[in-house]
Formats: sequence, C-alpha cells, structure tokens
Amino acid sequence: MNDNKLKIKKRNPLKGEDGSKVISVRLKDEIIERLDRLVNETNRSRNEIISIILEYGLDNVEVE
Repeated sequence: MNDNKLKIKKRNPLKGEDGSKVISVRLKDEIIERLDRLVNETNRSRNEIISIILEYGLDNVEVE
C-alpha cells in the first residue's frame, strides 16, 4: 500500500457561498475521466475534488 495516497471521504456536497473564485483550466480528457470517477465514488463535485487535490499538492510540493 502507498502511504502517500490522498484519501477522500464520501459525503454529500455542500452548497452555498464559500468565498472562492472561479478560474478556467484546460484538462486532457483522461484527467477529466479520472476526476469523474472520483466524483462518482465520493459523492463530491468536480470542484470539491479538484480543490482537495490542489490543496494537497500545494501542501506537499517541493521546489528544487
């Protein structure tokens, strides 16, 4: 088992204003398909999944 895996718990998505901003990103079809699988497995929105993954990445990135 890989201990570096990002674990996302299932839950119902929250709705409402949360102080976030809208941005636009281009993604390859394969990445969108993978995101959508996570969306279906976790009952979270694409936005939530992308935010969780980005936050994890930013917290764990190392610049060389």
